[in-house]
Amino acid sequence: MSVKKEANGRRSVFVEVEVPGTPEQVWDAIASGPGVTAWFVPCEMEQRVGGKITMDFGPGMKSEAAITRFEPPRMFAAESNNFGPQAPTFATEWHVEARAGGTCLVRVTHSLFSETDDWDNQLTGTESGWPAYFRVLRLYLTHFRGQPCTLAMLSGSAKDQDAAWKTITQTLALTDQQPGAEVRAIEGAPALRGTLEFLSAPGKHDVLLRMSEPGQGACAFSVYSYGGHVGVVAYFYFYGAEAKANAERERPRWQAWMDQHFPMKS
Repeated sequence: MSVKKEANGRRSVFVEVEVPGTPEQVWDAIASGPGVTAWFVPCEMEQRVGGKITMDFGPGMKSEAAITRFEPPRMFAAESNNFGPQAPTFATEWHVEARAGGTCLVRVTHSLFSETDDWDNQLTGTESGWPAYFRVLRLYLTHFRGQPCTLAMLSGSAKDQDAAWKTITQTLALTDQQPGAEVRAIEGAPALRGTLEFLSAPGKHDVLLRMSEPGQGACAFSVYSYGGHVGVVAYFYFYGAEAKANAERERPRWQAWMDQHFPMKS
């Protein structure tokens, strides 16, 4: 991953993904509060220039941005100061481009202006997070497009990244499994069954399931290391008429499992 540096001081990174759907369908997924919530994090969005975007990444971790351009179903742009009061303005642009065969290319570009490398890590850190979420976006648009979603986000911490990942892969019985396989959690864990959509290569720590039990949806686990801290996250995206009920029932069950295996540091 690298930051593009221009003579005028602009520094930028971009990530793109091809997904199924018309530009209008894809636009609804990336440029509306319910759409973004269905594959990313809980979101509220005022769909107009000057409108506010609020993202909820968990307790005490809300992010806000102001929309500077809004051109459905092609592109929108927003600016924020989420890196801190002394940080440069962080600009984001989303583009949707129709492709042949009923798909669209989605590209997100992040940029800021700086004369130093002080903020490059923030850019590359943001860049590295998108592929996992874009896999959920593709799954959502393929199987659950337009359905209501309730998201249960859980988090924990660990001492060792590989040991934490081993706990997850053993719990989900992922040894020697390939995408397309039907998997289920082992006895003693909360009920979880589904189709393996993605399993990261050795040395990486991401898995995505298309759930059939305990409800229709997507389930993603990830183990990451940042600033000497090892974190574990589990996102359960429940879709359909039973989404809210399923999330309310399963959230405490999986939170208890997370607290047992990955207790947050006090």
